[in-house]
Amino acid sequence: MTTSTATAGRGSAFEEPTQPAKRSYITWLLLAQLVFFIALLGPAIVGIGIKIQSFVDAGVIDQNGATGAAAVLGGFGALFATIANVVFGRLSDRTTSRWGRRRIWIVSGTVIMTVAFAIMALAPDLLVATIGWSLAQLGANMALAPFIATIADQVPRFQRGKVTAALGISQNVGILGGTYVAQAFQDQLVIMFVGPAILAIVAMVVFAAVLPDRRLPFAPPRATLRDWAETFWVSPRKHPDYALAWWSRFLITFASFGFTTFRFFYLLNHVEAPEADIPAIISTSVLIYTVALIGASYFAGWLSDRIGRRKVFVWSSTALFAVGTFALIFVQDVGSFYVLEALLGIAYGIYVGVDLALVVDVLPDQENAGKDLGVFNIANALPQTFAPLIGGILVYVSDPTGNNYGLWFTVCAVAAILGAVAIFPIKSVR
Repeated sequence: MTTSTATAGRGSAFEEPTQPAKRSYITWLLLAQLVFFIALLGPAIVGIGIKIQSFVDAGVIDQNGATGAAAVLGGFGALFATIANVVFGRLSDRTTSRWGRRRIWIVSGTVIMTVAFAIMALAPDLLVATIGWSLAQLGANMALAPFIATIADQVPRFQRGKVTAALGISQNVGILGGTYVAQAFQDQLVIMFVGPAILAIVAMVVFAAVLPDRRLPFAPPRATLRDWAETFWVSPRKHPDYALAWWSRFLITFASFGFTTFRFFYLLNHVEAPEADIPAIISTSVLIYTVALIGASYFAGWLSDRIGRRKVFVWSSTALFAVGTFALIFVQDVGSFYVLEALLGIAYGIYVGVDLALVVDVLPDQENAGKDLGVFNIANALPQTFAPLIGGILVYVSDPTGNNYGLWFTVCAVAAILGAVAIFPIKSVR
């Protein structure tokens, strides 16, 4: 297999699609996303908290160190996700394998994620668990970067709102399924971490089989060191709309992970829910969130394609998400927490229903969509590094009881508001 970039002298190997995407591609895009996110997000949302609490119960770490342990584990995992998303996005653009540009990375990344989850499930201490989670994030993003790039390859502009809305719904239903799997197998960590990941391998293999993945028709020159350095960069001066969309995604993701990273311990310490009830509370809250998200996302994606507008949906939903994040400070009981989850679900549903379509619309280069989406996905991954680390400082270090959520959720809400503001200057989409 050869991997390298196309030179300008060769011209463009691939044009932007103009015909509707194949039904088999869309069907398996959604199904593979569903199963993949059941496998990935069950461990992320519930499994990490349960694993860390098992270290507390075993005396490996003390209870006061649990929040810091979650920050360390989540931060390192997100760092690996950041690197993998960009590198393998670009590698998939430049792959000349007879199997096509995307397939090999989608399948192999899912396999690596599965093996890494086995390491994490069996980890005897925080160090090994962190290694396992970091490798799982590397494998997951090895698969996700080319997986998402297939939208730019296969889906025309006039269809992107509906397809990306459906993909967002599939992803979030997968998150819901992951929380229920984690709840059902909270005492059987190997099954929780590894079982769904094996099914994800099957789903991604079928998706790869039906994907009309085109082979790069020529083998360009080997990339230079400068080419690799530029893998992590898209000029904001040359592509300001892309840069603004990048910062908007970064800021709302920071706000979102600022909450989800600490949700287990927020419920334990701030809401004062019984520890044994927290997996069930999280599952119920994610169910409420997902039901609200599905309706909002489907409607927003359909309406966005219908009226030809993206920006108004993205900035208004981001602002609403900021309101919901700030309101978490005032939650005192589980019932109020459920109400806020519904509000956050509506806000994020509108966002995911339209934002990815906006992002694909402002990509700088159709031929290097995997690379540009990989750089864009740094805006997804970096906040997953920074939010746990900054949150760990503000929640725990600034308050010995580990309960300074008022300060932390204020910071997250301000980040989301700035993310809404960043959308206004975008010019190339309405």
